[in-house]
Amino acid sequence: MTSTDALVVTAPDQMQLQEREVPPPGPDEVQVEVAAVGLNFIDVYQRQGVYDVPRPFVMCSEGAGTVVGTGERVAWGQHLGSAAGVVNVPRAAVVPVPDGVELDVAAASMLQGMTAHYLVSSTYAVLPGDVALVHAAAGGVGQLLVQMITARGGEVIATAGTADKRAIATRLGARAVIDYTTSDDLAADVREANNGNGVHVVYDGVGKDTFDASLASLRPRGTMVLFGGSSGQVPPFDPQRLNKGGSLFLTRPTLAHYIATRDELLERAGDVLSAIASGELAVEIGGRYPLAEAARAYEDLEGRRSTGKLLLVP
Repeated sequence: MTSTDALVVTAPDQMQLQEREVPPPGPDEVQVEVAAVGLNFIDVYQRQGVYDVPRPFVMCSEGAGTVVGTGERVAWGQHLGSAAGVVNVPRAAVVPVPDGVELDVAAASMLQGMTAHYLVSSTYAVLPGDVALVHAAAGGVGQLLVQMITARGGEVIATAGTADKRAIATRLGARAVIDYTTSDDLAADVREANNGNGVHVVYDGVGKDTFDASLASLRPRGTMVLFGGSSGQVPPFDPQRLNKGGSLFLTRPTLAHYIATRDELLERAGDVLSAIASGELAVEIGGRYPLAEAARAYEDLEGRRSTGKLLLVP
């Protein structure tokens, strides 16, 4: 047995740092000394009970570190219980981290990097000349979406809430950036930025606050990709709105269905990590927090006070 500190959820608003015993890894597991843990909104949904997880449980699903006994550098994006100094991770869930990618960058890249990858290559495969609306473009997924869309020849109209965040979106390649906090009619502003036309696709991880404007920003037969709800979950709505909007498409994807096989996991993770290693894809780490300061880290994440990716460091 190995003792380690772990971040444990006992109630919707209660996180505690507890010492836990980690058993030896099973035959289909590897034991990892964790270098960094990625924070994501799915952690919030799990803590709040939006996604039902029996309590108590160890938080977070994304991390990177070194395999005990072999020294192999690995990362993962779909293993609940990652917020600890030492974890046992299913062998099928980890991917190798290539030379040239630091472990904290790998931890910052797995869930959000593969999410951005499947969104632009599979959920709606961006083609040259396509125009995409990206909400929260200075956030972790948003920054990666802007870069990946433009790399595929698409154009980005972005939203962000502060001057610094709008500058980040512009630097990463957005053609136009809109301050959603001061907009009286966000959909009209999007169309104005696109020569009066709707966009081909909206990538919306904000949810409740932007959903209506996102639908109204689409051109006929456009695609609404709702991949998160940082402002809250979208309430039920009449599907007839999709008809009235111009035979629109709506999808609510999740990463697990896009890395359903080991081969697909390796392909997506490999594409993301290789692009980081070559310098084609930049990952911003917006903050590093010790496990004991996890509450502050999540306050910054949920309050949208951060840019890029936030990490916990055991």
